[in-house]
Amino acid sequence: MENLIILLLCIVIASVAQSAVTSAYTKNLKIFNSKGITGFQAASNFLHNNGIYDVEIVAINGVLSDHYDPSKKQLSLSKDVYFGNSISSVAIACHEVGHAVQDYEKYKALRFRNSIVPITRISSSLSWILIFAGIIFGILDLLYVGLIMFGIVAFFQLVTLPVEFNASNRAIKYLESDVLDYEELKGAKRVLNAAALTYVAALVTSLLQIARFLMIFGGRGSRR
Repeated sequence: MENLIILLLCIVIASVAQSAVTSAYTKNLKIFNSKGITGFQAASNFLHNNGIYDVEIVAINGVLSDHYDPSKKQLSLSKDVYFGNSISSVAIACHEVGHAVQDYEKYKALRFRNSIVPITRISSSLSWILIFAGIIFGILDLLYVGLIMFGIVAFFQLVTLPVEFNASNRAIKYLESDVLDYEELKGAKRVLNAAALTYVAALVTSLLQIARFLMIFGGRGSRR
C-alpha cells in the first residue's frame, strides 16, 4: 500500500510542477512588456551589461527548450522567447543569460555541476536498466547498483538547485533595473518561480522513487 501511495505521490508532484510552469509561462506569454523588448534584445543587453560579448544567441525550435551551452558559448532561445516581447520571453531569456554570467564569472556551483555531467549521463542511462534487470532476474546486488546510480542522478538534481536559483536571482535583479515595471516584474517572478518548482519536484520524485524501491526490496536483502 505504501508503495502505491509513493508512486501516486510522484505522479502528482511531477504533474503539479509541470502544470504550474506551463500555466505561468502561457499566461505571461500573452502579456507584452511596456517597452516592447524582445527576448533576444533583453538577453543581448544583459550579456553586454556584464561585459560578455563572445556568447552567440540563436533561435531554436520547441517550447521551453531554452538553454545555455558553456562548451559552445551559445545561448539557445525558443522562437517564442527569442522573437517575443512578452513577460515570459524576457524572463526566460534573462534566466538563461544568468547561466552565461555564471560561466563568465566561474561560479563554483555551476563548475561543479558541469564537472559531474558525464557520470550523471552514464548513471541516468544505466540506472533504470540495472534496476529492472535486478527485479526481473532477482539479482538484488544489480538492483542496488542501479539505485546507487539513480542516487547520483538525484545528487545532480540537488546540485542543480542553487545553480538555477542563482540564475533566476540574477535575471530578476537585471529586470528590476528599469527593464520591467512593478506589475510586469511580478509576472516574470511567477514564471521563474514556477520553473524552479520543476527542479525541486524532480529531486523530490527521485528521492521518493529510491525510497519506494528500498521499501520493496530492502527487507529481501536482509533475509538472504
